[in-house]
Amino acid sequence: MFRELIEANSALVGGFHMEDYFPRLAKVRLLSRFVRNNAETAHKRWDELLEAIIRDHEKNPTHHGRENGVDEQGESDFIDVLLSVQQEFHGITRDHIKAILMDLFGAGTDTSSLVLEFAMAELMRTPDQLMAKLQAEVRHGTPAGQEFVEEHNLAGMGYLKAVVKETLRLHPPAPLLLPHLAMADCDVDGYSIPSETRVIVNAWAIGRDPGSWEKPDDFVPERFLEGGTAAAVDLTGKDFQFVPFGAGRRICPGLNFGLATVEIMLANLAYCFDWELPIGMERDDVDMTEVFGLTVRRKEKLMLVPNTHVLA
Repeated sequence: MFRELIEANSALVGGFHMEDYFPRLAKVRLLSRFVRNNAETAHKRWDELLEAIIRDHEKNPTHHGRENGVDEQGESDFIDVLLSVQQEFHGITRDHIKAILMDLFGAGTDTSSLVLEFAMAELMRTPDQLMAKLQAEVRHGTPAGQEFVEEHNLAGMGYLKAVVKETLRLHPPAPLLLPHLAMADCDVDGYSIPSETRVIVNAWAIGRDPGSWEKPDDFVPERFLEGGTAAAVDLTGKDFQFVPFGAGRRICPGLNFGLATVEIMLANLAYCFDWELPIGMERDDVDMTEVFGLTVRRKEKLMLVPNTHVLA
């Protein structure tokens, strides 16, 4: 159900709505009735899901690791923290909590999983080179006998971070950044942009610009390593040839959370398993065709065979 709601949201928000571009058409409600009905249905289903999750946390605080917000180890999950804050600051309502959870689920879950899927797909197109190199780094950088890669192990894994950066460059999960509004008349490469014009930045095209990137359509993580052509390029909005999270005051607030999530998941997939393509499938059969929406996803689901790696 959760995946279904995420995909429905992506289709709704990423779709074309006439009244967004022709506001006067909003009066002709027949044109938008289908979209409105779907949006109201999605809102109701999301509300029911979030309400059930919150109630479960309220009824079972100990089960969820919450006793006054934390468990005996001083840990709690995100919903526990929000409920504790609500108890302390009574101005926070249930709708506020649901809105925050929607932001987290909607903006964080889908995008992170898509980046992870694209990264695995690119690595498996050359498993004896890229995947093998990543696995060697992750397994060498994790202490012997440790069951999983932990967050503090990631600091020295430069190739892992380069793989994530290259995936974000070639396959940004949000290809068109959130719409902005020009605050004053300006000129961009000879195009006149009047004040109050809606401006949409194409991060997908920027990341594949041959004027900024060498071999822009190739997956080459090494470009971000020391000595590479893009070693100094930053993804936090300081370098405008690479803006998967946007830039400036409106940069994605989930940047650090998203990077940390993808890095730890990819590291553990490389650490714990040896990966193969399904029987009868060759590396050239990995289809990288994209489908556009609010987020960009692969047209075909990625199918891989995991084999548990025996730790030395």
